[in-house]
Amino acid sequence: MPHLDLNCDIGEIDGDAGRQLDSELLRWITSANIACGAHAGSEERMRQLAIECRENCVAFGAHPGYPDREGFGRRIIPMSLQELRDTFSSQVELAMRISQQEGVELFHVKPHGALYNLAAIDFDVATVIAKSVRDVSGQLRLTGLSGSQLIIAGKAEGLATFSEAFADRQYHANGTLVSRLHADAVIHNPDLIADRVLQMLRTGAITSLEGEQVPLHVETICIHGDTSGAIDIARTIRQRLQDETTEL
Repeated sequence: MPHLDLNCDIGEIDGDAGRQLDSELLRWITSANIACGAHAGSEERMRQLAIECRENCVAFGAHPGYPDREGFGRRIIPMSLQELRDTFSSQVELAMRISQQEGVELFHVKPHGALYNLAAIDFDVATVIAKSVRDVSGQLRLTGLSGSQLIIAGKAEGLATFSEAFADRQYHANGTLVSRLHADAVIHNPDLIADRVLQMLRTGAITSLEGEQVPLHVETICIHGDTSGAIDIARTIRQRLQDETTEL
């Protein structure tokens, strides 16, 4: 089986419980997407996680979203393309500054929530995001939904890209993610999630909610840190991949 990156969105839950969760998740993943203070998180938490990523040899990444803490960045906030570029760039710049101060490389950028989903289908939004990343550093990798407009825009701007798949989310037959408003959008069973990861790697496809096979180019798999049972999910996937001799 091919090399696979296992990433997780972290730094999104406040307090001791959130810090303990993040620290445990870092034991099982290879890349971390750190909330940049807009939809969740704080500069202090970003700084601590930069240190923990360095200590755990986990790739440190920025996870910018809409400035919408009330909605956790999971609703589209009306913004001009310039406003979007400004808020996105400022979050990536903050992550870059922290990474330089804490002696860890800022490796990648992955949009969060509603902005991620919009960039998957809207080329103008995807281009703004790609340009924002390139403006901070052309060496940064842009993570986006496999087959999405964000991957296309990233390549057009000369960025290296990470094509991402979600083992804990249901897909539609067109390759988009099923809305979280749908009762079956999120999968919680760790063994079932691990089965889906192996299916993706073995077949290059995933079974959609409609029962059709969706082709996927998979370079990184996402685990959501705010999903119930996230640690069990991360551990199960990592162990199953190691059993299958997948290089992590």
